[in-house]
Amino acid sequence: MLKKVISLFFLIFIFSGCDNDAKSEKIALEDNKIYFFYYNGCPYCHHALEYIDKKYPNLSISMVNIYNDGGYELFSACASKFKLGRNIGTPLFCMGENYLMGWSKASETEFDSYVQPFLKKGG
Repeated sequence: MLKKVISLFFLIFIFSGCDNDAKSEKIALEDNKIYFFYYNGCPYCHHALEYIDKKYPNLSISMVNIYNDGGYELFSACASKFKLGRNIGTPLFCMGENYLMGWSKASETEFDSYVQPFLKKGG
């Protein structure tokens, strides 16, 4: 009996995992938007936001909390788009054909480079 229950949970786990992947593939990221995936407890997310607010106060960014409804699905869609696998974290930026994951002093230069096309669009 226990073996059947474990097998049932295993099947539910497999099928629910497949269902989540299917949902993330249905969600499309817009190439003309900057997505900033974060969660409130992430100190690197706060550092990134401070930098962006200071240097680009008028930049239009779609802020996506991965713990809010639909946030994780969009986060997964970004990971799928860039073939990041399951080793993903925050902050994660999806910026057209570029992504930036994590935040450090070196990330600032990379972000500055990736944001240029969005500034020309009036972002």
